[in-house]
Amino acid sequence: MKKEPQLVHRKVAVLGFRAVGKTSLTNSFVSGTFDETYDPTIENTHHKIVRFRKVNFNTDIVDTAGMDEYSRLSRNASVGVDGYVLVFSIISRQSFDRIQQINESLLSALGDAVDIPRVLVGSICDLNEQRQVPYRDAKALADSWKVPYLECSSKTGQNVNEVFHTLLREVSKDDDLLNEHEENGCTIL
Repeated sequence: MKKEPQLVHRKVAVLGFRAVGKTSLTNSFVSGTFDETYDPTIENTHHKIVRFRKVNFNTDIVDTAGMDEYSRLSRNASVGVDGYVLVFSIISRQSFDRIQQINESLLSALGDAVDIPRVLVGSICDLNEQRQVPYRDAKALADSWKVPYLECSSKTGQNVNEVFHTLLREVSKDDDLLNEHEENGCTIL
């Protein structure tokens, strides 16, 4: 008799400065679509089931509005959230500087002592020739936070799934859900 996969609920939030591709990243992951137009997001929650190893993750993904130095973390993006995708654009030094402030605000709001699962993401990597943030700078920042760093392109699909899979691994690393000795594989349902 085949054992049914375990169903686990996870809530994640996507944070970043305005116009860095948070909605594009979320939409690309959830529905596989990319929209060239920019329409500022107020806040949306998307749902997707991701099969990762022998666990089905029923994910709620909170796509937040762009944040600046005066923004506060919304209730929906802070209460019950298991992990965060912190997004900046590799073609905007300002967004990279702001993501550091957003991370500080996040840690302050949730308590510095809490180990908050996060992934730092450099978006819009398909425009590498316009890069304003060197890879080494972003990687050094992620290393200083002790979090993974990925670069992605919602337009081409490069590393989109990996962003969320990496965060799910970070969120689940202490609960033994994703035993590393089992077969490696992920299915999006």
